[in-house]
Amino acid sequence: MRIEDHLAKAHSIERSLARCTAADYETVIEAAMLAGTHWFNILLHQTNLMPSDRDAMHAEFLAPADRHNVRATVPDALRALEEIERLRTPYVRGDMPGGEQAAAHALECLCRLRDSALANR
Repeated sequence: MRIEDHLAKAHSIERSLARCTAADYETVIEAAMLAGTHWFNILLHQTNLMPSDRDAMHAEFLAPADRHNVRATVPDALRALEEIERLRTPYVRGDMPGGEQAAAHALECLCRLRDSALANR
């Protein structure tokens, strides 16, 4: 997907995310994952870690060579996306207490991903 398409989708998801409240923590975490993946792909394309005709769907599904290159080039972005991914199972698919705090952390990670991609433009 082209950078411009990722950008449009990330902004659209974030506009929807702005309507959520703290009680909507499952939606917040899931939306942070969706928007964060677009920001992550923007960064991968900007740094030539991945061509625009190939996207990362999840950090956990990166091929070993790709993961190595991403970790060496944009380690904070990789950590941010991995942190959001780790929140999904216990708080979106599960019923762990502390969902509102987890959502706040997901938003912090999303902000780090967005800032990384925008700083690299």
